[in-house]
Amino acid sequence: MTTAAQVIKTSLPNPPPSVEALLKAVHDGLEELKAKDIVEIDVRGKSSVCDYMVVASGTSTRHVKSAADEVVRFAKKLDVMPLGVEGEREAEWVLVDLGDVVVHVMLPRVREFYALERLWSVGDQPPAAGGEDE
Repeated sequence: MTTAAQVIKTSLPNPPPSVEALLKAVHDGLEELKAKDIVEIDVRGKSSVCDYMVVASGTSTRHVKSAADEVVRFAKKLDVMPLGVEGEREAEWVLVDLGDVVVHVMLPRVREFYALERLWSVGDQPPAAGGEDE
């Protein structure tokens, strides 16, 4: 038998908030906890998982976890419960899945190693003029 205490709400409200409102909540949460180097990546047309990825850095594992928790808190103000939160135990990289927006809060060394910004922006820039082949 399922009781109310065993049910975990992991869905988006109907209708869900606009992507712009969700992005603003994410940025507000990250800025509230002073996350560093916040970057928003538009992955529409590149990924079927989400429309935007937001990548930010924390200065320590405690800061990474706290910043991710703040993103969740700000999303809840829009009645958005995360579809998933991963990495909280180690807190070197915490991922918060908010549906249309996926947030990555990482330690700087982890962020540099995985280079998500580079990975998701490949092909966005036109080829440099005056390349080596000319």
